[in-house]
Amino acid sequence: MNIAFQNPSYLWLLFSLPVLVITHFMLFKHIKKKAMKFANFEAMSRVIGLTFTTKNMSILYLRLCIIFFLIFAAAGTTLWYRGKTNANDIILVIDASASMTATDFEPNRLEAAKKVAIEFVDSLDARTEIGLVTFAGVAFIEQMPTANLNLVKQKIDGIQIMASGGTDLSSAMITSTNMLLKSRKGKAVILLTDGSNTAGSFVDNVVERGAYYAKRNQVIVYTIGIGSDSVLAGYLPKELGIPSFFDEANLKTIANITEGKYYRAENIEDLRQAYSDIGMKAHESYISLDLSFIFMVLALLLVFIEWGLINTKFRALP
Repeated sequence: MNIAFQNPSYLWLLFSLPVLVITHFMLFKHIKKKAMKFANFEAMSRVIGLTFTTKNMSILYLRLCIIFFLIFAAAGTTLWYRGKTNANDIILVIDASASMTATDFEPNRLEAAKKVAIEFVDSLDARTEIGLVTFAGVAFIEQMPTANLNLVKQKIDGIQIMASGGTDLSSAMITSTNMLLKSRKGKAVILLTDGSNTAGSFVDNVVERGAYYAKRNQVIVYTIGIGSDSVLAGYLPKELGIPSFFDEANLKTIANITEGKYYRAENIEDLRQAYSDIGMKAHESYISLDLSFIFMVLALLLVFIEWGLINTKFRALP
């Protein structure tokens, strides 16, 4: 459970609260001086039913609360909590680097990944919106989240091996997370790769930074490592002579940080089982509760209470 703000710049207005406190006591001091001109405080007390020189602390507390609630309402306060939902936004992130042509899957890893991804899309609830990202050395948005599942399947079927080298896991996570920033539903990313992070490696802990970025934006990342061996998981076409492998530690780290889960798929049945399990787990996601309206109602309620008090118990003398 955590709290996020759509307009965090409004939180700077909280510095107005100490100003209100100082102003309140300065005005009280001024009113007290005026009150000293009256001689018979006992008679006044019997007439108006209160101590004339009261500091009106109740009014101060009410006004502090009113401003506090108004600021948090303007800041767009949102409570995110873990719960079950049938409405989700999901981004499929599929590795399209050259190593995905390895033939330990039939006919190769990429074609097997595409086939099972399409099956997964077919199994989704009609209310689910799904997007698609492909990546190698860089990440590309193939499809923004949409409820048109047939369009998504066409985009998946059209994925081709990228010319850019490397595997940039962090870029893939950041890109897919950015696609979900405006979503008010459950948000999940399914990241499938057969490679270790080889792009952007000049930045320390680049994979962790991408994962924490996703977590800050209430995105759960499920990772799938595809390949028959975690050290030398099949080979690229022989003419290239380059072995492919994936780093399970990185994929587990991503899943752990974002409260997702890591899956290892050594064959197509493992891959189907991974997607099936994710489909069930995706119903448990972060759900948002917009608190802005609640804070606004509370502020208005306190305004009416304050108005009643200053016209009765704390009314000012003519």
